[in-house]
Parts: sequence; C-alpha cells; structure tokens
Amino acid sequence: MSATSRAVTARVLPTPSYVVGRILHQKYLTYKNSWIAFLTGFLEPVFYLFSIGVGVGKLIESFGFGGHTIGYAEFVAPGMLAAAAMNGALFDATFNFYHHLKFDKVFTQWLATPLTTRDIARGELAWTLVRGGLYSSAFLAVMLGMGLVRSWWALLALPGALLIACAFAAIGMALTTFMRSWQDFEYVTLGTLPLMLFSATFFPLSAFPTAVQWLVEITPLYRGVVLMRELCTGYLGWEAVASVVYLMILAVAGLIVVRRRLDALLLG
Repeated sequence: MSATSRAVTARVLPTPSYVVGRILHQKYLTYKNSWIAFLTGFLEPVFYLFSIGVGVGKLIESFGFGGHTIGYAEFVAPGMLAAAAMNGALFDATFNFYHHLKFDKVFTQWLATPLTTRDIARGELAWTLVRGGLYSSAFLAVMLGMGLVRSWWALLALPGALLIACAFAAIGMALTTFMRSWQDFEYVTLGTLPLMLFSATFFPLSAFPTAVQWLVEITPLYRGVVLMRELCTGYLGWEAVASVVYLMILAVAGLIVVRRRLDALLLG
C-alpha cells in the first residue's frame, strides 16, 4: 500500500477511541432524560445493605472474616458493591443490547458506516462500564459514609468493580446473541437473583456443604465478592489475585464470542 493510500485510509477509517466516544455520546443522549432508570438499579443493593447488612447486623455481635473480627455490615457491604457493578452492567448488556440487535436495527445501521462488529462490541462494552462505574462509585460513597471501609486498599475497589462489570457485560452480551425472544430473558433474572443470594454475599462460603462450595467458587459474582471484600477490609490473599485473573478471562472470552456472533448474525 502506498503512502497516499495509507493516508486516505487513515482519514476514512475512524480510530477506536473516536468510535467509542461517538457511541458513548449516543448513549448519553438516549439516557439523559431517563435518569430514573439509573437510580432504580443502584438502589436495589443499597436496600439490601440497609435491610440485611445493617438490620440483621444489629443481631450479630461480631463476625469473622480471614481470621479477623469485623462487623456484619462490613462483611455484607463489599458483596453488595460487587452486585452493584453486576447490575449496572447487565441491563445494557442484555435487554438494551437485544433491542438494538433485533428490533431497532441500530447495529445494522452502524455497519453501513466504516464501523465493524469489533467497534460495536467495544462501544457497547464501554457504555456498560460507564453505567457499572456510576453504580459502583455511588455505592462505594455510601459505604464510606457509613464507615464500612477500613483499608486504603479500597482505593482499588472501583477499578475492581469495573473489572466485575466488564466480565458480566461481556458474558451478558455473548449470551444475548443466542436469545430467540423476550421470553428468554427470564433466564437472566433466574440467573442473577441466585447469584446475588448465594455468592457468599450474606454469609461465608463455609456455610455451604463442600460439594456446593466448589460450585459457588466458580461463579463470577463470587469471584467479584471475594475481590471486593478483600480490598475493602484490607485482608488480602491469593484469592483476590485468582479472582482478577478469572474475571479477565471471562471478559476476553465473552468479547470474542460477541464479535463472532455479531459477524454471523449481521454479516453472514
């Protein structure tokens, strides 16, 4: 390719950062008058924190974690932080992603421009990270205000929450490409509610039988809860490192599936 051809191509093809920026701007214009949709998703884990973490916590004098004694609310709050990141990412990665893919044909319109399926996947993922980051930041502020953060390691809680959101968004978008109708979204609720209740968010993993513990340990929300809990309490171990690697693998695998499925559905 000649220097002139490369220069023309560089002017025609948008850069990845430009593409992501334009998609984020389009999402902002869509949601700027729908702030209530953000508020409702954020409030769910906050209600759980106050009702269970604080309410039930009044009945529990002390609670053990990592060989240390902490308050029950301090144990529950990081789990709810991980759930906030999950909630923030999943709605756009499933319901809205499906609507764009099957009904309003936004992705088909974008492909009529120089954008590729990789650009679409990146842009949609970026928006889910914005939403997951907003939920996580607000919830972390609530934790700080309630005195439920006891370590400077909590400075890494927001990047950790973004990693959780990234993993759930990538897997959520990948699974959504296989959805056949809106009825299939019952499986989303069927999956997320048990995850939040049984991923060691409200009680330790040791409460489960050994066979169930192995099953819980390979769920993505449990890995997120472990990461958030160790960062917020400051009692770090190798489980946090394992959680980071696990969530990164999920995010990469999900994005690969998303791109291939979009190629098959939109370009095949």
